[in-house]
Amino acid sequence: MDLSIVIPALNENKKIPQDVRSATDFLLKNNLTGEIIVVDDGSADNTADVAESVEMPHNIPLRVIRSEMNRGKGHAVRIGIKTTRGDYVMFADSGNCVPYEDALRGLDMLRNGECEIAHGSRKMTGTHILKSQNMYRRICSRFFHWLMLHFMAIPARFTDTQCGFKIYRGDVGRNLYGQCVVNGFMFDIETIIRAGKSGYRIEEFPVDWTNDRDSRLSPLRCSWKLLKELILIKHLFIYAAYRNSRK
Repeated sequence: MDLSIVIPALNENKKIPQDVRSATDFLLKNNLTGEIIVVDDGSADNTADVAESVEMPHNIPLRVIRSEMNRGKGHAVRIGIKTTRGDYVMFADSGNCVPYEDALRGLDMLRNGECEIAHGSRKMTGTHILKSQNMYRRICSRFFHWLMLHFMAIPARFTDTQCGFKIYRGDVGRNLYGQCVVNGFMFDIETIIRAGKSGYRIEEFPVDWTNDRDSRLSPLRCSWKLLKELILIKHLFIYAAYRNSRK
């Protein structure tokens, strides 16, 4: 199987049919064998039922994983990727913010041996922003980038850690997410740090991006929760470094 596509979803009953159809069309158009996995993160609406009702071609399996309660995007992506079977795996945010055709750039990088992980970026040369964020979110994004550099020590070469469009060599993705513990939005930071410590190479590629105003992340409302997740990640690796130094 060429590619597994994981779509995390929370209260997305209006978007999820098009998400599944777009992923399906991408696989068919590019002659890729694959599977689509929707992970319903404890939605209060009928997201899972709507996803299951999408009519699929016989050669592309669709699986819907239901969480009984809302655990967070990181948890949804993690359990989805751990169940994948593809030679390559990816996750894409609901809403088709990035066209699936852009995944071909990342897949080529993986196939050519340039890296083991390819991250879509909304901030590289070659990126096209079709609908931008409002000023408030742009300010929050700049502050977040500063925080990643100076608090989390994320290498400055990473231009966009939070883009919801990432592709992994299958064995690498399953191994990496098998180690992760962060359930919320900061799971991307944990995976980057773990990948670096495991020797996996990460490269970015530019994507076309349309801002979805119907986002499940509110920087102001979630700020304390996000900070706690970052502190947890910091402590995880500080403790691991200390433990290794004592051996």
